[in-house]
Amino acid sequence: MRSLPETLLCKSLSRLVRRGTLCMALPSGERVCFGDGSQPKVAIRLADQRSVLGLMTDPDLQLGELFMDGRLIVEEGTIFDFLQVVLQDAKETRPSLTVQALDRVRFALRRFAQRNGLTRARTNVAHHYNLNADLYSLFLDPDWQYSCAYFEDEQTDLAQAQLAKKRHIAAKLLIEPQHRILDIGCGWGGLACYLADIAGAEHVTGITLSEEQLGLAQKRADVRGLSDRVSFELMDYRAAKGQFDKIVSVGMFEHVGIDFYDTFFGTCRKLIKDDGVMLLHFIGNSDVPDFTNPWIERYIFPGGHIPSLSEVMPSIERSGLVVTDIEILRLHYARTLRAWRERFMARREEALRIYDERFCRMWEFYLAFSEAAFRFQDIAIFQIQLAPRQENVPLTRDYIARIEAALRERECADTVVPAEMGARDQAALLRSNALTHERSP
Repeated sequence: MRSLPETLLCKSLSRLVRRGTLCMALPSGERVCFGDGSQPKVAIRLADQRSVLGLMTDPDLQLGELFMDGRLIVEEGTIFDFLQVVLQDAKETRPSLTVQALDRVRFALRRFAQRNGLTRARTNVAHHYNLNADLYSLFLDPDWQYSCAYFEDEQTDLAQAQLAKKRHIAAKLLIEPQHRILDIGCGWGGLACYLADIAGAEHVTGITLSEEQLGLAQKRADVRGLSDRVSFELMDYRAAKGQFDKIVSVGMFEHVGIDFYDTFFGTCRKLIKDDGVMLLHFIGNSDVPDFTNPWIERYIFPGGHIPSLSEVMPSIERSGLVVTDIEILRLHYARTLRAWRERFMARREEALRIYDERFCRMWEFYLAFSEAAFRFQDIAIFQIQLAPRQENVPLTRDYIARIEAALRERECADTVVPAEMGARDQAALLRSNALTHERSP
């Protein structure tokens, strides 16, 4: 006989799952199905009554934890298939009163979770970005771009799309040979190297809070013969000094925290010259402001937040910077995450040699859940171009395509700079001084 929590969960899923097929084996032994019988078809099993109760009372947190712990078992299909059938029509279904109440509490407390002062910001970054570099080599492109790629057409693969992303950003920055650039949150240095090598900037300074990223970025610049034009520092954006012609930040703003938006944009205004241009690329919420998903906040990006434009714009306005362009990349990150997930799952056995089974399930859920958010919820990439003066950029957007075409020619003609390292070799650099490298596709 069904328990009361099982009955309530079935009632919720019958309203939630409208397209696709979800079959669920309950702890009581009963098997129930929801949906219209179409694809995708997914079957899950819940291990115990506590799992049922967790999904009913706190699905935002419990779903990921149950999958990590092996108490929500996917018996047919994938965890992404499950997320698709429960999320693709979720906006049309009102959550339970219990979930609504918990949502209100989390929204009220969200600023507390984002108190990213100097010490806490470095700790939060270390939680994710100081993981074993071999893990990232399993699924990233050869240039280790850990942010949304830019797919120019349906045939573009991951490596090509990540190159197109760097090209697109460089075009918006309007780089000239005498320009000095600050890259806030530089990752493993791929963009900084591109801006110096291909876009032709005089010097690029990349700053990061991750020691792992810093070490590899420095060595990559050395191998490419760019150490005199590209430098990297372990530094918080609030400690940056000097004047720069351009500022770029890709995938870092999500870690700033709501209460520090004024500080971030105020700092950027102090650092950029009056005739400069800034490009901010970040994950944003196309809906009203919300709280960070609690599972993502606990296990993947502590202190992180996906802001709505309405949360960001007031701080930009107070900083003295002018918005000169906003572009929204809607499904590009969904395609990026799909590629990452497929690459990770294809090499999952290698991941198991680095971390344990629970970690691998956590990483699979992270990639699948993130893709689902971009496909079925109101999450997108915002690229905001900023300048101290509105006349710092051309009157129309035609220049972007023209500069991209010129950069593409330079990429094809780039035969002097040493070949970019492959992903395996980049990871090895963190453990040895061997500088073996291979030509990227």
